[in-house]
Amino acid sequence: MTHAVPGRPRLGAVARKIGGHLGRGLAMIWVVATISFVIIREIPGDPVLGQYESLIQKGMSPEQAERATAVLYGFLPTGNLWQQYVGYMGSLLHLDLGRSLSTPGVEVTTLIGHAARWTVLPVLAGTLLSFLLGVTMGVYAAIKRSGKLGDALALSGSLLHGVPVYVIGLLLTAIFATLWPIMPSGGPVDVEFVPGFNAGYIGSLVHHAVLPVVTYTLASYGGWILAMKSNVVAVLGDDFILAAELRGLRRGFVFRYLARNAILPLFTILALSIGMLFGGSIFIEEIFNYPGLGLLLVNSISSRDYALMGGTFLVITVGIVVANIAADLLYTAIDPRVRSGGAA
Repeated sequence: MTHAVPGRPRLGAVARKIGGHLGRGLAMIWVVATISFVIIREIPGDPVLGQYESLIQKGMSPEQAERATAVLYGFLPTGNLWQQYVGYMGSLLHLDLGRSLSTPGVEVTTLIGHAARWTVLPVLAGTLLSFLLGVTMGVYAAIKRSGKLGDALALSGSLLHGVPVYVIGLLLTAIFATLWPIMPSGGPVDVEFVPGFNAGYIGSLVHHAVLPVVTYTLASYGGWILAMKSNVVAVLGDDFILAAELRGLRRGFVFRYLARNAILPLFTILALSIGMLFGGSIFIEEIFNYPGLGLLLVNSISSRDYALMGGTFLVITVGIVVANIAADLLYTAIDPRVRSGGAA
């Protein structure tokens, strides 16, 4: 009984925290879905009504044209604004994002699902590599901050942090695909390989993914090394580091103390950066002609495929919202001070 009573408030607090995050996340998704509906409907020329009238001119009855247009956009082209909005939201609840205009007969969810796999793996690989590299170099940059190594590491972080991601991608393409052509310039895989679990196909996938992954890595590396250096310098002034050194602990133990305490705030940024890179993938995928969500969004805009545009934008937003929620829950789980309500 003595252990159960203090546990109840903690469980209730965790449930309230998760509920609050889910509520805010759903509210954000609803706002983005509403904006997508307004954009599709209010674009000059009203593409929904234009599609409806075009189908009637081709010989369809008003009822057939209405059903066909509703399939394309997820809501009826007739009726007042509220009826169209309710129809659109009802379709989203059933995970129906409509059908693509640029790829007739194909559902938007199918196109997004196919593109997502080309975005998720490079984004995850690039983010984790930049995190590990930046955190490690950030610790050394802080410890050696009075020497040339520390200055060089800090300078590399500052330079890369200020370079736009598309500039990094273009430079890598110019160097390794044009001047020194050891990497493919674009596409996800060589066409001569048969898709499947075979060495040639997998090797081609990895070969084509190198430049996009390196671009993701370099684009984030500067932020990680600068943030980690700043955190380590702050931790170096804590009393427990001085006490550890006075007790004669080996430098390896002190190094682990530093890294463990300085890295905690960065876990929140790690999850957030994964979500934000889904949006930043637009530039990288366009440069390398990589068929992910970013390139899908660009193509949907250029082809005026409004259903695909709204669906892709909504999925990218959901990824960012989920990353936001995961970041806060992860930080709560790994930091005992937050877990105990900040009493420590």
